[in-house]
Order: sequence, then C-alpha cells, then structure tokens
Amino acid sequence: MAYTGDVRVGGPPDRRELAGLTLTKLAVGALANNAYLLQCSRTGEMVLVDAADDARRLLGLVGRGPLRAIVTTHGHWDHWQALAEVQAATGAMVLAHPDDAADLPVPVTAIVRHGDRVPVGAAELYVIHLRGHTPGSIALGYDAGGRLAASPHLFTGDSLFPGGPGNTGSDPQRFAQLMSDLEERVFAKLPDATWVYPGHGRDTTLGAERPHIAEWRARGW
Repeated sequence: MAYTGDVRVGGPPDRRELAGLTLTKLAVGALANNAYLLQCSRTGEMVLVDAADDARRLLGLVGRGPLRAIVTTHGHWDHWQALAEVQAATGAMVLAHPDDAADLPVPVTAIVRHGDRVPVGAAELYVIHLRGHTPGSIALGYDAGGRLAASPHLFTGDSLFPGGPGNTGSDPQRFAQLMSDLEERVFAKLPDATWVYPGHGRDTTLGAERPHIAEWRARGW
C-alpha cells in the first residue's frame, strides 16, 4: 500500500522507500508521538529519530539492527521516554543539540549543531537548529546527497506541524525566534515539494504550509 503517514498509537507502522533509505513511521505514547526509523538501503545501518515511548515496539522495528544512533529532536520528556531502554538494548549512540542535552535521561554520546551531518550507513542527514520550541530543538533534512534536491525530506520534531510552528509558551521572543529560523533556515532554503515529518500527527509539505507564514506571524502562535 502507498505511504500515507497516517499512523495511530497501537496501530501498524507506515513504511516508505526513499532514495537510499527506508523510512518507518510509528506512533507511540499517551501524546501520540511519532518515532521515525531510517535504514540505509545499502548497508542496513539504522538511525532512530525520537525514542519517544514504547521501547518494546521500537526495538521490534529495529530487530537485530545495527542501530547506529538515536537522535532526539529536543529535550521534552515525551520525545525520550524510551531512550534509555532502547539505547541500553542496542548500544546506539545518543545524539542531541547541546542546548537540550542536559534534559535527556542518559548522557549524550555526541552533540550535533546547525549544519552538522548524521550518517545513516551510506546515506546522510543534515541538522537544522530551530530555536524557540526549546533552545536546542533541531530538524533533520535528507536529500540523498543532492539527488532529491527537488523534493527533500525534513523531520521537524515539534518545531513545525501542519498548520504552523510548535508551541513557544506564549513567549513573543521565543515565537519570533522560531518563526525567523523557520523562514530563514527552512522555507527560504527548501522547495515546496519538501515532505515534512512532524513529531506528532500527520505529515505535510512546505508547499502546503508556505502560504500561511504571514498568518502565523499575525496570530502570534
């Protein structure tokens, strides 16, 4: 069946074949967090984006691995409840931005900053720092080494959803920072066909969201 990105807690995962990667999306936990398992098509090596909850199901997806790394998009508790158990079971590296690293329940193996690269076997993700939801929130981009330049893929954590930016606690400075980072580092750099995989809920594209940027600025959230 074709990938839809519409997953439910307790339901089956959804899988999608990208150039160089297999993507598996699973909804877990009381807040219906999305966890994304990325597997290199050439080497079989894997990276997990947000070990949010339900370690048993996440480890079932990983199987015998190898799971190279777990990337946590930001430090909020609902995005790392299974992190300690999955890391202990797999020996995977733990990656996060330094501004959120102290919020995680296990030590961070390697910090990642804006512009850094995260290998997934023969493939590679790139890090986009999006300040505002938390100080160290990051998104992860994938363009298959430029071969998907017209239609990249972007894992945004809680920084961008269908309908707007993530929660900034009604803080105008945090909201302004997040909007500026989204406009300058995401919308100004990536095309409309970019597929967006958020930390909760259904997927979207930058093209679907771009016409509403001014509305988001005006409403202030």
